[in-house]
Amino acid sequence: MAADSDPESEVFEITDFTTASEWERFVSRVEEVLNDWKLIGNNSSKPPEKGEYTSGTWEEKTQDINFADFKFSVTHHYLKQESEEGEGKEEPEEDAFPTAMQDLLCMNNDFPPRAHCLVRWYGMREFVVISPGANCEAVISESKCNLLLSSISISLANTGCQVPMFVQIQQKWRRMYHGECQGLGVRTDFEMVHLRKVPSQYNHLSGLLDIFKSKIGCPLTPLPPINIAIRFTYVLQDWQQYSWPQQPPDFDALLGGEVGGVEFGKLPFGACEDPISELHLATTWPHLTEGIVVDNDVYSDLDPLQAPHWSVRVRKADSPTCLLGDFLTEFFKLCSKKESTEEILGRGPVEEEGKDDISHALSKLTEPTAVPIPKLSVSNMVHSARKRIRRHRRVDESPLSNDVLNSILLYLFPDAAIDRSSSENSESKNLYNQLKSAPSDSLTYRLALCVCLVNFYHGGVRAVAHLWQEFVLEMRYRWENNYLVYGLASGPPDLRCCLLHQKLQMLNCCIERKRARDDGRKTAEGGKERERGRERKVSGSTGTENGRLGPESAEMGREVSPGKSWDSWSDSEDEFFECLSDTEEMKEAVSTDGEKGGAKVAKPEGRLHPHGKLTLLNSQEPLYIPVTQEPAPMTEDLLEEQSEVLAKLGTSAEGAHLRARMQSACLLSDMESFKAANPGCTLEDFVRWYSPRDYVEEELVDENGDSVVRGDLSARMKIPGNMWMEAWATAKTTPARRQRRLFDDTKEAEKVLHYLAVQKPADLTRHLLPCILHAAILKEKEEESVEDILSVRKAIQQATSHASKLLRHPNPDYKKLEDVITQLIAVETVIARSRSLKAKFGIGKAEQGDDAEDLERCSRLLTPPICLPHPPQAALLAPLDEDTGRGGGADDKKPMGGASVPDFPPPAGREILLRTCVPRPAPYSKALPQRLFCVLMREDFRLAGAFSSDTSFF
Repeated sequence: MAADSDPESEVFEITDFTTASEWERFVSRVEEVLNDWKLIGNNSSKPPEKGEYTSGTWEEKTQDINFADFKFSVTHHYLKQESEEGEGKEEPEEDAFPTAMQDLLCMNNDFPPRAHCLVRWYGMREFVVISPGANCEAVISESKCNLLLSSISISLANTGCQVPMFVQIQQKWRRMYHGECQGLGVRTDFEMVHLRKVPSQYNHLSGLLDIFKSKIGCPLTPLPPINIAIRFTYVLQDWQQYSWPQQPPDFDALLGGEVGGVEFGKLPFGACEDPISELHLATTWPHLTEGIVVDNDVYSDLDPLQAPHWSVRVRKADSPTCLLGDFLTEFFKLCSKKESTEEILGRGPVEEEGKDDISHALSKLTEPTAVPIPKLSVSNMVHSARKRIRRHRRVDESPLSNDVLNSILLYLFPDAAIDRSSSENSESKNLYNQLKSAPSDSLTYRLALCVCLVNFYHGGVRAVAHLWQEFVLEMRYRWENNYLVYGLASGPPDLRCCLLHQKLQMLNCCIERKRARDDGRKTAEGGKERERGRERKVSGSTGTENGRLGPESAEMGREVSPGKSWDSWSDSEDEFFECLSDTEEMKEAVSTDGEKGGAKVAKPEGRLHPHGKLTLLNSQEPLYIPVTQEPAPMTEDLLEEQSEVLAKLGTSAEGAHLRARMQSACLLSDMESFKAANPGCTLEDFVRWYSPRDYVEEELVDENGDSVVRGDLSARMKIPGNMWMEAWATAKTTPARRQRRLFDDTKEAEKVLHYLAVQKPADLTRHLLPCILHAAILKEKEEESVEDILSVRKAIQQATSHASKLLRHPNPDYKKLEDVITQLIAVETVIARSRSLKAKFGIGKAEQGDDAEDLERCSRLLTPPICLPHPPQAALLAPLDEDTGRGGGADDKKPMGGASVPDFPPPAGREILLRTCVPRPAPYSKALPQRLFCVLMREDFRLAGAFSSDTSFF
């Protein structure tokens, strides 16, 4: 009893038979996916329209599931049919076949191109595929294959899903699929056979019919008629008889030996290899029945010329190498470089030179530039600019040879002055504004093309660094010697262009101001000599008269307008210009033209012209518009920097006051000029000219009943502490020519030169990228205008719009810009394919009007296959005949199946589709669709069968 009461004397083992196995979990997971995708129940729908498989949109969705630790991917493929969404679907009949079974017999979409292989083989519009994961091994074991087929069979039965399901077995390259489709009392089994070689007994229609009949095992005699559809495909791969569209290299040119080599200033275009790999001609017999056509091992009625349907399509080369695309890609890669110019080329010239050279360099910066400047000679200038940096570098160490460098610099800085007026049309101008690039006739644009060419042909980043170093030296040389930088529009920097273009425009502004100042100084000195009694007649002299420059001054390249002598400012930022002539003018600033009450009236200075009929309020003197200083030009980075400084002052009263004073420098200068031009004027006079809306006039009636007009300052001008009043009170009577400069051209020029000098090759590339994209788009538009392909025009517009949105941003996303380059490469490829087709078919050799229909067909060949007229044209037969090596043509005929046809090569592939509807497995079973798709190629033999059975009593 004690032993019985011991709890340890009894052991109970419990086995839980409700625990699911890995296989059951897998089946359950498949069912969950089918339910989530709502693929349960009868999904019967109307038959697809003719050609809908080709023109419609195919979509797919994928979900991953596991069988133990083995990963599978479940994918739902289906044709999106929008026409059914708005229509009320009728309830399907209770015993209706599943949609997949109906599609097996549908003839509207036989041999669809560019579709999933299961769509082509079985003609279905919807199916589910279970395949091994990306990094999982193929399912080869027969037991595993059967386990997967059992799993989908159970899942379909449990969920009532009528969408066919397939499992991918064997190696993926074999494209082997087995599957099943279940309906109410019916089932279709999808089976496949794949061999390397075609068995001789099945190498014709007769043998394939025997396989089909034996497989369906129909108990009826005789058998119902079998519908047959046949397609033969001929492939042309050898194009040796036809010229390649790309021009051969010119070995005598500067870029000799390079395919597609072009001169500086142009971008290459076209494919380096044939972008068309194959031409496929398909001859189709869509509706045949057994007994109408004979095709066995000794005789064939399948004459390609007698086929009722012909279609042709091209097979494109995968990512063919294109010249413009290579240029853009290699140029874009420079953006990721980190090295500076000095690191790439070694020590700079200043470091290599001794202290004496440095002192000479400093002397050069500070020496006066008022000496006469000889006429511009680019060849001498280029030699002088290059000599300073090449003095300590051996020629064999230079990335760019002398010949190449001379060619580049002469292209960038030609001897003759370039017409600086823009020659671009409105469309081209709008394009560079969109892309924030630079005009196509500008120096910046030409520099971008040279950098791109040098990078691709002459040594990559080292050559780019060398060219940039030479360019910066050239800019300094021009600044020091007062040579304008041609190829840049005059005036302040254009903020619609890229920053580098603005910087070069700023440098040009500095050179213009410096030249004008030097010219004004020489003009003043000439006037002084004449006043001292220089013995020379005024008429016919080469000096100045009435404020105009003589011939020798006009030769300097600038004409000073009357009243614009304010250009005689000093180089110093803080000093006034006080040469002897100006000192005398200052002594005569107070004249004796009119004295009132013993007080002397100031002599007006710096007048431009009267301001209409306005007179001063305190006198009847006309109100003159003064000669004023031009506002200081600014680039976008300086504007942004100024905005940040002003924003940091805050919103306090002191900050606002300081901000107003910083912004009133130009206002103060204009007030001083106005006072000098209008002695005795008041603030009200200045406001009437400068800001008319702030001078309010109203009509009043005086004591005598007469109407008079009286004016006064606006309310905002009367606010205590108003900046305008403070500035007017502190403004001196000083003409613009003796004022402190608002724009210090020396300081700004040195800032620009320093900015250029510190740019790395990657920085330069990022600056010039908008120009290169601009040039590429213009090049593709030019090439497209010859081909006239609608899809290409749309693609160019899309790429331009995409690039415009990115480049307008201060810090563009370079990953997205790379996508723009990919778009442009795709456009180039399509144009190259079009030209390749024209060359192969000889289109374009005659007049354009004669080839209009052929050109249209060639452009259509770049998308889906096109149908050809019957009988086909000789232009298409000729390449096929020549490919046989026998030189046949339309007149070279021989008997074949009782007909005279051209000597066609053997078809590269034959596709035979057999269909019927018979009862299986018993005579009293439902008549169900049966289908066998056969592919016969030189090294591929495939049978894809769909065999339906009535399961009501089996």
